[in-house]
Amino acid sequence: MLPYKLPNMFIPSSYSLAVVLCVITMLCWGSWANTQKLASKSWSFPLFYWDYVIGILIFTLLFGLTLGSNGTAGRPFLEDLGQASQQAYLSAFLGGVLFNLANLLIVAAISVAGMAVAFPVGIGLALVIGVVVNFLANPVGDPKWLFIGVFLVTTAIILDAIICKRLPGQKTASTLKGLLLSIAGGILMGFFFRFVAAAISINFANPEPGLFTPYSAVFVFSIGVLISNFIWNSWFMYFPVQGKKSTYLDYFRLGNLKLHSIGILGGIIWGIGMSLSLIASEKAGFAISYGLGQGATMIAAAWGVFIWKEFKDAPKGTNIYIGLMFTLFILGLGLIVFSRTVGQSN
Repeated sequence: MLPYKLPNMFIPSSYSLAVVLCVITMLCWGSWANTQKLASKSWSFPLFYWDYVIGILIFTLLFGLTLGSNGTAGRPFLEDLGQASQQAYLSAFLGGVLFNLANLLIVAAISVAGMAVAFPVGIGLALVIGVVVNFLANPVGDPKWLFIGVFLVTTAIILDAIICKRLPGQKTASTLKGLLLSIAGGILMGFFFRFVAAAISINFANPEPGLFTPYSAVFVFSIGVLISNFIWNSWFMYFPVQGKKSTYLDYFRLGNLKLHSIGILGGIIWGIGMSLSLIASEKAGFAISYGLGQGATMIAAAWGVFIWKEFKDAPKGTNIYIGLMFTLFILGLGLIVFSRTVGQSN
């Protein structure tokens, strides 16, 4: 027997703290794409994406070895990995495979049909499907207020697409190819979170044997992302839906320390969001933590409006749409948070 107790893991102690973590998730998921904007124009998205995936893996491993191995409850990271069942490993791994394909399909849809098609179809589907599926599996919160909140956020996403469509030089052709890519990406994005959640014990302080804690699940998820990248991203490299193909030789020939660092940073930012979303899910519920996280579209829009000034040349009246979009977004998020409070009192 060891002469000391192994450290366990950090667990949020209240719903309020869980909401804060979900808001950070939303900020991270809505901000990571800025790193792609910082990358060189000669550095194609599939090449950037390799570093992004590496960043996710690095962060989730370090997160498990630090916060996932310190605290007063739960199971320490390495011990948790050793006791999990094959089913738990397969579920979390498959979640990473599905997410990776979904993410690449939505990016491909944007390149083919533009934001005005890809976001309302892809992210809208992901938000609705993800909340419904996770709520049915783990019904936490008042469904009435939860789904009204989801409806308002979805409406805000549609408004975001309308605003993007008004911008000069934006693609407006709603091609069948772009729609199909958006639908496929949105459906997969709506289901990936459930596979990861299914591998996690709903009691973090006393986790069920054979299941993961969030720290271990997100690490196995990231392995699924990395391994599947050799299939999914390789396809998009050599058979791009738009633009020139990229090769593995380009990754080493065109890349430098700055470009690789930017991509890894993007992955770390997204990985922080995914990790905190899962950690918050015990107190918030998987449906609420996922729904709040997918509000990231509005964070991305805020970057475009206030930092990148993407709307400075937009037609007159666009500011009204922008104001309404953010109003619906804030109200929707407020109702999603409120749904858990009402659910507790019922």
